[in-house]
Amino acid sequence: MIDKLEMFVALAQARHFGRAAEAVGVTQPTLSAAIKSLEAELGVMLVQRGSRFGGLTPEGKRVLDWARRIVGDARTMKEELRAARSGLSGDLRLAVIPTALSAVSELTTALAAAHPNVRFTILSATSTDILSMIEDLRVDAGITYLDNEPLGRVVTVPLYDERYALIVRNDSIFAGRASVPWAELGTLPLALLTPDMQNRRITGGHLAAAGVRTQPSVETNSTIVLISHVLQGWATVLPMRAAEIFLASAPVAAIPLVEPDARNAVGLVAPWREPHTPVIDALLREAGRLSGI
Repeated sequence: MIDKLEMFVALAQARHFGRAAEAVGVTQPTLSAAIKSLEAELGVMLVQRGSRFGGLTPEGKRVLDWARRIVGDARTMKEELRAARSGLSGDLRLAVIPTALSAVSELTTALAAAHPNVRFTILSATSTDILSMIEDLRVDAGITYLDNEPLGRVVTVPLYDERYALIVRNDSIFAGRASVPWAELGTLPLALLTPDMQNRRITGGHLAAAGVRTQPSVETNSTIVLISHVLQGWATVLPMRAAEIFLASAPVAAIPLVEPDARNAVGLVAPWREPHTPVIDALLREAGRLSGI
């Protein structure tokens, strides 16, 4: 039944029989037959069918909650047995908010030093998508904001506090200043992250509180695109840690934003499950060590 539940979870995620079959490495007829067999075993209809996938039935939505738990527990069991047999190894999938991408290497490097057979896949995602990807078992853990918007049922480990800076070219009149109030950003051509990013919602809130109407002339989900526009004369707002990687190699300056001197906690989030897989358990321990917990 585990294989059928895996296929059901994949179908609920992909919302398309062909893409779900491709995701789990089977043919579409095989996946369709497995879903029908699962429905027969459980005695309920799980999927609304027509000429294409029509969504889950109410019973299907309830079964999906159980399927995620069962599939997650089965994967944990397999990982624990493999670790006992041959040591900690395998793939660790992390989804990370764009402003924390430059900081994730501190965590992965420390874990790799202790467990060299662990491989990493790191994806950039919004805070909302990270929680969805963890719930759907598409990633093992994430790095996101901890204290600004609801997280749901996850385990968290704080890593650092995000502080914000105005990023401008070195020849800007702002470049030599010790700090800049948020209220002064209304005079600048701004390039900002897109509204689906929690960082944008945070910075937008600070700008609004300072009386600045946020009308960026450039929006993007990439910090690299932001910096490329700064080099052409725009200004942007980034966390200090996200900006540090550019300060050493590009003619840009980072000036702390004040009034307020805002801070938001960023940390590791992992599924609320006991026991965790050995790799996730090691990741949580390493995150706690780095943050001093």
